[in-house]
Amino acid sequence: MLRNARLDINVEAKPGARWAGYPAVDAAVAPSAVLPDTPPPPTAIGLIAGGGGLPLLIARSLRAMGHPVHGLGLAGQYDVALPHLCSTFREVGLLRLGTWGRILSKLEVHHAIMVGKVDKARLMHDPWRMVRHLPDVPTIMAWLRLKRDRRSHAVLGLVADELTRSGVTLLDSTAPIPDQMSSLGVMTRRVPSPEQMADVEFAWPLLAHTLRLDIGQAIAVRERDVIAVEAVEGTDRMIERVGRLCRASGWVLCKGARIGHDRRADVPTVGINTIKNMHATGARCLALAANDVIMLDKDEMISIADRYGIAIVGMPPAYGGEQPMSALLRPHGAAHAESAAHGAGSFDVANITADVDLGAESAEELRADAHPEAFTQTPRPSA
Repeated sequence: MLRNARLDINVEAKPGARWAGYPAVDAAVAPSAVLPDTPPPPTAIGLIAGGGGLPLLIARSLRAMGHPVHGLGLAGQYDVALPHLCSTFREVGLLRLGTWGRILSKLEVHHAIMVGKVDKARLMHDPWRMVRHLPDVPTIMAWLRLKRDRRSHAVLGLVADELTRSGVTLLDSTAPIPDQMSSLGVMTRRVPSPEQMADVEFAWPLLAHTLRLDIGQAIAVRERDVIAVEAVEGTDRMIERVGRLCRASGWVLCKGARIGHDRRADVPTVGINTIKNMHATGARCLALAANDVIMLDKDEMISIADRYGIAIVGMPPAYGGEQPMSALLRPHGAAHAESAAHGAGSFDVANITADVDLGAESAEELRADAHPEAFTQTPRPSA
């Protein structure tokens, strides 16, 4: 079986179907990398680890699945607890791609997962980077091939190619943690307010543009105005920047993945620190592309969000084109029951009233947008 293969599709509206009036985005769906499934246990898996809690989560999940984990910790990046979760562990240089491949190959490890934070701004734009992180020859040769484009997806392709030369295949980094992915609908007990959902609906097509251009994975908005767009600094630093720019509370953070995002690395990730940073800077709503964003320690993250009064909602992925108003969803299960008991507003499309200004002409339009039978997905003819 192959993972993450995407069809090249074209969305066509049937006669009478209506959209919410978003600006058009190129809807062509480029196929993403076709990744192999995680091999069955007890196949050994390499773990190339940067900073943060995600490598720890992946290591624990792989161990629970029955895989021996052979860790390569990037110098100065990995968590000190990681070596204790690995069958073997080596610290490696950040720009030593040839070394990574040789170590894993000698261990007869032919599959690896690469996760964790690397401060790209500090690495890519440090004039002394080649001195601070002495690269090996394969890294230098690969770097010289990236003259025209050094954005994240291009760098990932470079890493994957170099590891392949050593007989090591990078795997989908989300495969061991399906329960930690964002889900569709309201995930917290707190429901987004009409004003917050209006901001999400405003920002979502804009996010699709920035994702398509591979500028960043997040955008911050308040009262239908863009406060900040994430770039090389990462989401946490962007949130700090929003706190300096926006003194009023109630702003909204939207985060997703580019179309055809290569899940071998740099999968959008949020966690408990994201919620704490949002709370400290006055944010009140987090909108995530469903099944495209990793939520570290998901249950605890949602619990803390409720404690801080921050709503979390999963939206249809921001792949471009107009999004139907069916994106407005009720909270599920017990969360919905609790919200109803407290008189919280719900966002079932069937109950949307015309006085909620979400960019459509009337409540009837919103209800029309909610019916998926009005749209068909037809295969795009191959070139």
